[in-house]
Order: sequence, then structure tokens, then C-alpha cells
Amino acid sequence: MKALVLGLGNELLADDGVGLFIIRELSKEYKGQAELVECTVSGLALLEYFIGFEKAIIVDAIHTGKQPAGTIYELVPADLGEVYAPSPHYTGLPEMMALAKQLELQFPADIKIFAMEIADPYTIGGPLTKSVSDAMEGLILKISEQLREWEK
Repeated sequence: MKALVLGLGNELLADDGVGLFIIRELSKEYKGQAELVECTVSGLALLEYFIGFEKAIIVDAIHTGKQPAGTIYELVPADLGEVYAPSPHYTGLPEMMALAKQLELQFPADIKIFAMEIADPYTIGGPLTKSVSDAMEGLILKISEQLREWEK
């Protein structure tokens, strides 16, 4: 079964669109080998994108200020703690997983999250910052490696 690669973000907000731009780049190499989806919604509205897949990769921007822009985080759902004040991009992954289980939906059992630390999630109409743009190739490589691993 194909894997889902879901790129999240808003390309109108400078670096926040990195997940969408990654999907566009991946589509040049992985068209047909994985379901590559650009998505601008969040929360439980994402549930329908995951149904029917056994494996999924989520690609998104993260702005913690704790690491330099361009830093790539590799996470799994268990790494996500409880969120008391969710951001507009919080996927609600624990809630989606619980709901899918309760409704007996086919939801991916294997989920990887690749998040890139960004510098500017605020500038409307702004381009990607240089540090984020320069780090995209490394993120594409990590996602490609994960997809190849799943193909084995």
C-alpha cells in the first residue's frame, strides 16, 4: 500500500509554507510511489487525509526559537505531549488517532513527523528565509530515505 506524505502549511506566511514546498519538490521524484498531498487545514479536518493508509509522513514547520532555523526534527506521535493552547498548525494527531480507533477506521499505524525549525512564520507574502530554503534539500533527503525504507 502507498504511503501518505502530507505537507502542512500556509505559503502566504513566509517560512510557514515549507511543508507545501517540500511536497512540490518530492513530486518530481516520487510521483506515483507515494501519495503526496499539500494541505492547509489543521486539527480534526486532517482525519480524512489519513484514512486508508498504513504509513504516513507529516511535513510541517515548527517555530520554537530553541534551535537555528533549518534544524530538522524527526518525531513520532508518542513524542507529542498534551497541548493546552494549540497553534493553528497543531495536527491534533493524538485526538485523530483515538477517534480513528473508536470509529474503527483504517488509520496509519506507522507515522513519522518531519518538522523544520523556521525563522519567519509571520511575514505575509514573504519568501522563504535563506536558512530554511538552504535546509530543504536535507529534509527532502530524510523523507526520501524514509520512503525507501518503507518500500523494502
